Amino acid sequence: MQTRVRKVAHVLERLGLAMAGAASGLFVAALVGTSHSALTNQAFLLLMMIGGAIGFYLGIDTPPLPVSVSNKPPADGAWVGKIDTPELLSAVGTFLAAFSAFACVGVIVLRQNPHLGWIGMIMAGWMVGVTMQIVAGAIARLRR
Repeated sequence: MQTRVRKVAHVLERLGLAMAGAASGLFVAALVGTSHSALTNQAFLLLMMIGGAIGFYLGIDTPPLPVSVSNKPPADGAWVGKIDTPELLSAVGTFLAAFSAFACVGVIVLRQNPHLGWIGMIMAGWMVGVTMQIVAGAIARLRR
């Protein structure tokens, strides 16, 4: 019974992360869309929301490295003692995506009109961050 409850809780947690990612994507798309008229359409909003949902779903809760029982160096060049690439990609990607969304909300709430260069940097931060999350999640799941 407890494993069933844990699985349901895990699914709910992941769905919550996906919704947070979609909401973040919506904020970024709203700011970028109001600043760049070519991106003021529903397809762009939906694409940004789907990208955020996938990135936050896959990239925030990556499976950990396999645990090694011995202290000896691995003979097959396993992960022990090396940088955990998916964990690093996930951390940096989550920071970039969340910071971009935070900046967007701040600009929207404070009714600022930033220079197009700043908007481009926010969009680039969001895209790079979400891409890093998706790649991190894919790598972590493929190595199991």
